[in-house]
Amino acid sequence: MVPKTSVLYIFGIILLLDQCLVSQGELFTAISEVEPLLETHKRIIDDLDDYVKKEETRLQVLKRHLNVYKREHEQAMEDIPNYLGNPINAFTLIKRLTTDIDLIEQSIKKGTEYIKNITMTHSDVKYPSLEDLTGAANALTRLQDTYYLRVDELSEGILNGVQYSTPMSAGDCFELGRTLYNEKDFKNALAWMTQALRKYRKETDHVYAFTEVDILEYISFSYFLLDDVESALFWTKKLLQLDPKHARARGNVPHYQKSIQEQQEKLRVQRRGETGARDDEAKKKPLVSNYSKERKAYEALCRGEMEIPNEVANRLTCRYMTENHPFLRLAPFKMEQMYIAPDVYVFHEVLSDDEIEHIKELAKPRFKRAVVHDPKTGELVPANYRISKSAWLRDEESSVIARVSRRIHDFTGLNLESAEELQVVNYGIGGHYEPHYDFARKHENAFSKFNGNRIATVLFYMSDVAQGGATVFTELGLSVFPKKGSALFWMNLHPSGEGDMSTRHAACPVLRGSKWVSNKWIHQGGQELIKPCTLEYQEENFVRHIARPVPKSFR
Repeated sequence: MVPKTSVLYIFGIILLLDQCLVSQGELFTAISEVEPLLETHKRIIDDLDDYVKKEETRLQVLKRHLNVYKREHEQAMEDIPNYLGNPINAFTLIKRLTTDIDLIEQSIKKGTEYIKNITMTHSDVKYPSLEDLTGAANALTRLQDTYYLRVDELSEGILNGVQYSTPMSAGDCFELGRTLYNEKDFKNALAWMTQALRKYRKETDHVYAFTEVDILEYISFSYFLLDDVESALFWTKKLLQLDPKHARARGNVPHYQKSIQEQQEKLRVQRRGETGARDDEAKKKPLVSNYSKERKAYEALCRGEMEIPNEVANRLTCRYMTENHPFLRLAPFKMEQMYIAPDVYVFHEVLSDDEIEHIKELAKPRFKRAVVHDPKTGELVPANYRISKSAWLRDEESSVIARVSRRIHDFTGLNLESAEELQVVNYGIGGHYEPHYDFARKHENAFSKFNGNRIATVLFYMSDVAQGGATVFTELGLSVFPKKGSALFWMNLHPSGEGDMSTRHAACPVLRGSKWVSNKWIHQGGQELIKPCTLEYQEENFVRHIARPVPKSFR
């Protein structure tokens, strides 16, 4: 299908030919009258040549995009979970189907409209949204921060020193930087725009809707928004070397120069007013918030850089569990103790591959964005600190689900009559769940429809995860990495029934791979004789006095 602009172009050439034929009758009667036609002939040649070049360029652009799509699709089909489990591949795939498609549509007009209209008629076709692109961009920066990933390596398809995907293009880096800029993440936007500039200068064929000037403008203004006005001025001057008439850049130069002068004057005033008291002030260490402390511990745990205290580690055991049910004498559970007070266990090989696939197939059609309890309203709402999709499965709808529930009773010894349905979760690109408690605190309006608070948690791992995705306990210094078929189990409440604050935990971002889990939350109802309350009362904010977790290394 020929673009509308091309049709108009051809029509203009035909009209020119038509005018030559109609308005110039009797030219054949004198050679001198025919000679000017060579100029007309030359103009038609030039116009047609220009049209052919534009058409060839249009087709070359489309062919380049097509070749990228084909190459990446072939790689994806070789190992779909591994391909999509790479956050770089996932981001570029979403980008191709959002901003790249729009770029093609703008460049080739009707041709892409035809492609989109044809594919849109199929019921199984899905296009990502700009919200998906933003989510993928935020996921990449989350992985950068958590796992100390270098932007220059990420842009080359390298994760932790290993090449996992094809390098990103200047367009990929630019779109990622622009998305982060719009999200007001100027620090990471600057880092990705710097990579976009580096790659843009290396690439020879530029088929983008942006130029080097656009990249420089983002870089300079990101510096300004990060309060580095001198760097903003430096990059603005580089921009003006390429485009001396750039209106915004010319207007920014005097503004930046004035800001620099004001900063220098302010610094001079401060220096004149310095006294000996300043030395005392300098000795005062800035206060570090509890959130920052927990964040550092959380990220170190995600990287596997923290160890549990020796006083706990030396007492941990592994054994075959034979109690709770007579059948366990024939087929005991493999139980590994991960922590003591609070007791945290991993039960190995408690889900078969067939059971896992059955549970996944039941859950997929029902997947919805994972939600959390709003502490004020008690309603379930989506949150940026929990990125995943989930579904709930009842015992009554499948013998497999009912069998899994019976197995939970067998290895926990708890009554499941008041337990919640089995929640199945699949984490997305960089999917995570930041530090939280499973139980409801006194001021939170949650679990009113259940019989009591969540006394215990069972977390099944239904996939291995290539990198990342650990379950970490920030107060304990404990990291548990997913192992397919195993189950993590711990008690959320003190024997008094009050919440155990040391069970604060998180799901680390998935660096590479697809993380599948399922949860069973068990409530207090029915546990009165199994886990009777003790006379020793503990306040909700009671935390056991244990040695603080220590990172293996510092950065």
